[in-house]
Amino acid sequence: MKYIESSKNPQVKQWKKLLTKKDRDKTGKFLIEGFHLVEEALKETNLVTEVIVQENVELPIGFQLNDIEVIYVSKDVMKSISDTEAPQGIAAVCEQPSYQVEDFSGKQFLLADAVQDPGNLGTMIRTADAAGMDAVVLGEGSADLFNPKVIRSTQGSLFHIPVLKADLTHFIAQLKEQGIPVYGTSLEHADPFEEAEKQDKFALLVGNEGKGVDKQLLAATDKNLFIPIFGRSESLNVAVAAGILLYHLKK
Repeated sequence: MKYIESSKNPQVKQWKKLLTKKDRDKTGKFLIEGFHLVEEALKETNLVTEVIVQENVELPIGFQLNDIEVIYVSKDVMKSISDTEAPQGIAAVCEQPSYQVEDFSGKQFLLADAVQDPGNLGTMIRTADAAGMDAVVLGEGSADLFNPKVIRSTQGSLFHIPVLKADLTHFIAQLKEQGIPVYGTSLEHADPFEEAEKQDKFALLVGNEGKGVDKQLLAATDKNLFIPIFGRSESLNVAVAAGILLYHLKK
């Protein structure tokens, strides 16, 4: 059994670097923490390369470890690699999943144009998973998929549904060539969402928290929708709006 006590250990330093986007991009790896996320990663994928367990914390019997290395660490080490205030005492290093947009097929998509808040993006991925979408597609300017807050907000859905990165202009054009209608979201020049019929095939495009969807992308959609505001709020949270529209459009 391998045990690491010092946060100055070279391997611990490598784990800590995974809290930065630069090193996640460089290594193609990311760090997750907490019992639920580690369990989901072990169940659904072959991405986990190391499981890190704090001393005196027991691994659940049902965890499917197979031949994955388990490394025990001191409380100080676990705290040093954690992005949360109260670490649960378990973490894992994962390989970043990779999907080729050109080879991917599906009928129902959620498209995110420059959604910058990690919590919003993670919640949208979780909602798309719950709604049974085929994939989430991230356009330029969106939050880093492997940001710890995004990962926590997905509640494990990151391991259930493909999340692709693509040029949305080209991706929307490809969807339309396949006969998949694309619905944008806008407060101007848009129809009430209740008027949109439920679909077997569709893509929903949502946008940046402050600016909304890029106007050039909105011009390429089949129809743009809005959700009425009955109170004094200027707008809905983008993740909430995405949830309402996904469930309305889905047949």
